[in-house]
Amino acid sequence: MSESSSMVRATGLSKGFGAGLTRVEVIQELDLEVATGEMVAVVGPSGVGKSTLLHLIGLLDRPELGRIVLDGVQTDDLEPDARAELRNCDIGFVFQHHHLLEELDALDNVALPVRIAGEKGRVARDRAAGLLDAVGLSDRASHFPDQLSGGEQQRVSVARALAMRPKLLLADEPTGNLDSANAERLFQLVTELHLKAGLTSIIVTHNEEMARRCDRIFRLARRADLSENVRKI
Repeated sequence: MSESSSMVRATGLSKGFGAGLTRVEVIQELDLEVATGEMVAVVGPSGVGKSTLLHLIGLLDRPELGRIVLDGVQTDDLEPDARAELRNCDIGFVFQHHHLLEELDALDNVALPVRIAGEKGRVARDRAAGLLDAVGLSDRASHFPDQLSGGEQQRVSVARALAMRPKLLLADEPTGNLDSANAERLFQLVTELHLKAGLTSIIVTHNEEMARRCDRIFRLARRADLSENVRKI
């Protein structure tokens, strides 16, 4: 796969935490390549580094070793402001917990990234309204998070993740706090939006059935469990 056809190319990533006897090596010499338009599931046991990997790819953290290229942009040498701009404009995040602002209604929660980017209020709110419609929540636009169900809150967070029209969607256990019915609805929604918006998506999940419905599975395991830290299937 050529670098021009890759949305994500990570090579030789290593990341640990702590020092000395308390040092924990979370990711070691990891390689990952995700093609533009691909939906990839990342699976593995708790504590193996799935969230750490998303944080590195999403430029929320830096690897200790290795390099990350996003849509042809070498990110490791970028200045902090350039990293922040790339992260805010080109990457959408969905976390296990929705992280909505309790003092804002659904419309303003979705509009917030657009407002932060400097767009006028009407532009931001119009875009947010369209996204709430896309996730089936037009009638909940004026509701605050505590007036929404768990599934509705997570759909708002998906809409917010797409507010800046990103190229890359990173989802960390997006269905983890939902019952099976709402988890299925959310996964179907993410899949539909992935196709409609032409996204590249990386989804961390413990749900093997959902993982199998992605284009590819990237499986993480501890070195004690495999001869290699990473296996692809």
